[in-house]
Amino acid sequence: MKKILVVDDEERMVELIALFLKPHGFNVRSAYTGEEALKLLKTEVVHLVILDIMMPGMNGWETCQEIRTFSDVPILMLTAREGKQEVVKGLQLGADDYVTKPFDENELVARVEALLRRAPEPEGGGIHVDGFTLDTEAYSLKWPGHEVSLTMKEFCIVEALMKHPKRTYEREQLLSLAWEYNTYTDPRTVDSHIRNLRDKLRKAHFPVDQYILTVWGIGYKWK
Repeated sequence: MKKILVVDDEERMVELIALFLKPHGFNVRSAYTGEEALKLLKTEVVHLVILDIMMPGMNGWETCQEIRTFSDVPILMLTAREGKQEVVKGLQLGADDYVTKPFDENELVARVEALLRRAPEPEGGGIHVDGFTLDTEAYSLKWPGHEVSLTMKEFCIVEALMKHPKRTYEREQLLSLAWEYNTYTDPRTVDSHIRNLRDKLRKAHFPVDQYILTVWGIGYKWK
């Protein structure tokens, strides 16, 4: 069952969208702020995000931009305006499509299904890189004959590295992925978690030195 996250500060709108989607077999999760949505996306597997633009605090544009720093999940923006400029801005920030309020059930469901058809389906519910699989349901790293369970923070770090091999992540970027949004944790805390992660994987005979690399003065990357 596909999981869809609806992000809107208006509870009635969230309930209406859920009412439209559930009869079509979708599992609907809700968030009422951008910060709440980011936290949920970092802890659960979500197949599509329906994101309202006009929200207090962190608006839809800012939320979309932040999601794109760690996830390629399809994003359908909700806008109450017909303005072309607003639509273009959302698409430039990483949104995949938009729908203008008010909308009916058929239009919303059609756009959701179209985005899901275009989105790549993860093999076996995981991320597969270089013969290794990050199981997004069991929160473990697997390779032939081996499996290592990860803590949530370890999982978030490995997920970021495996999703974008060869990309170098700064400590602050990994911190925002694995810790609470707007955290005041020292970025050097990431080093401690990387060290513990490497020790755990090394004991399980994972080739740490080949795949989880330090980029001196910047941060970390996968291979």
